[in-house]
Amino acid sequence: MEERVEDSAKERILAAAEELFADGGFDATPTSRIAERAGVPKGLVHYYFNRKKDLLAALVARLPDSTVDHRRVVVAGDVAESLRRLVAALDARLNASPLLSHLLWREADTHSAVRDAMQARYDNVAAQIKQVILAAGGAAVAIKDVEAAAALLALAVSYRHSVARHSDEEDPIDRELNFVASALVASASPRVRPAR
Repeated sequence: MEERVEDSAKERILAAAEELFADGGFDATPTSRIAERAGVPKGLVHYYFNRKKDLLAALVARLPDSTVDHRRVVVAGDVAESLRRLVAALDARLNASPLLSHLLWREADTHSAVRDAMQARYDNVAAQIKQVILAAGGAAVAIKDVEAAAALLALAVSYRHSVARHSDEEDPIDRELNFVASALVASASPRVRPAR
């Protein structure tokens, strides 16, 4: 029973920190406000997290895993649809915690632990995009361009997750996915020279 109470208090502290850091920023949020929001004594915050940075590191560790089983999204011969499915799966994972996502993007410029976590996330997304392109396109895609296409789409997905998905504007990612898929297939096709 005592362990459940401790877990509950720790969870409340993390939830309060996530909300307050996302709202006002890490540096502008004192631990006393976190304790107040969590409904715990300030000393309990420092009991679980020696420093405020330890709270931020604990929140980084809570970021949902961004690894998607490519076999669940690949449609053989259809790179664009495969990428659409991958992006939808990535969105679903990140949408599980929009506050945490917002917080991490907000703090990436000022805290190395957050920046490192976001870089690892980007690298993971780029690797998954490459894997999906190769699995879906096979010989129909220009292998020499897959790395650049994966990096470009990973940047687009990362941007969406940091800024664009928080707006009410139409999501342009579908156009981008179609463009990249078409370019990969077109550059893999042998070019026919016009007759003279």
